Amino acid sequence: MAYDLEEQEQLASVKGWWHDNGTRVLTVIAVVVIAGSGWQGWRVWQVNQAQQAGAQYEILLKAAQAGDAKALRDAGGTLVESFPRTLYASMGALMAARFHVEREDLKNAKTQLQWVLEHSPSEELRDIARLRLAAVLFDEKAHEQALALLEAKHAAPLEGQYAALKGDLLLANNKAVEAKAAYRLALTKTDEKSAAFRNSVQLRLDALGG
Repeated sequence: MAYDLEEQEQLASVKGWWHDNGTRVLTVIAVVVIAGSGWQGWRVWQVNQAQQAGAQYEILLKAAQAGDAKALRDAGGTLVESFPRTLYASMGALMAARFHVEREDLKNAKTQLQWVLEHSPSEELRDIARLRLAAVLFDEKAHEQALALLEAKHAAPLEGQYAALKGDLLLANNKAVEAKAAYRLALTKTDEKSAAFRNSVQLRLDALGG
């Protein structure tokens, strides 16, 4: 098929442009393709990591339910060492901490909670770990440390629990007036649906004369 003059000029222009820029264009295309492939590979890797971490978390849960300390320790160790950036690792550490608290092993409980505070990608799970760590410190009578933790910024849904524990700590330090204020705040910040928790806080407040 013959080209007319305008078409031949356009073709010559395109050939000239390609001669000057072709290599660069091919390089850009190659980079885009490789980047796309890399992103897809990254997504596949993430999914695989989540699946493996989920399997370890299931093992940890079953170990906790069975009271198998060794299996729980092994599964928890795998989670924090091999899958530290997954939520499963943080949830596993929280579960392990609860397991240790129930057995009055506060040292290991604190280790698990501190790990969540330092490594969890979830701000909400860090807030939960901070609250539970403060409760453990309360049991150890490390009141000042516990109060310092509770002063940290935290998610709104946890404000009631933070305030209630703060009230307990203040009361333990013979600060009844401040404790009452904390309990009132806890009631204000707690949803009406949390009846059992609200009743518990109300009882403590009533014991102080409201």
